[in-house]
Amino acid sequence: MIISYKKLKPVEKKLIDAAETARELAYNPYSHFYVGAALLSSKGKIITGSNVENASYGLAICGERAAFIRANALGIRSFTKIGISSRGETYDLKDPSLPCGACRQWINEFSQISGNDIEIISASTDKSKIIKILISKLLPKAFGPLDLNLEINKLKHSPK
Repeated sequence: MIISYKKLKPVEKKLIDAAETARELAYNPYSHFYVGAALLSSKGKIITGSNVENASYGLAICGERAAFIRANALGIRSFTKIGISSRGETYDLKDPSLPCGACRQWINEFSQISGNDIEIISASTDKSKIIKILISKLLPKAFGPLDLNLEINKLKHSPK
């Protein structure tokens, strides 16, 4: 569904704004493409991340995965939403960009762990267009921890 920024709920606006701020911290000397992400934990905390590239291109980390890694380091593994903001070095995106395949799989992983169908909220650079879509719609019939018959409650909490 495509909507305007004005129609977002206050917490969704905070996510997009946080993603936009994180986007500008991207380390992207190769692609010059900026991505910021902001996760909303099940307890209402916002955790951000931005893309980090590497001279060995395959080792780059997308903004979405960087946010999940940071959240995990904080002991947080349950989420309801993720906000995303992207732009090019010399151009703005007229349409929102959606997560790559690897990031979709990561979102699915934490969706299953959380027991929440995580909502993805992605904004065009100027925030004139917002896409809202559930991970189950973006990556239907996805493989995840439930397929491995893992006990989800053990995965929700980091070791103490």
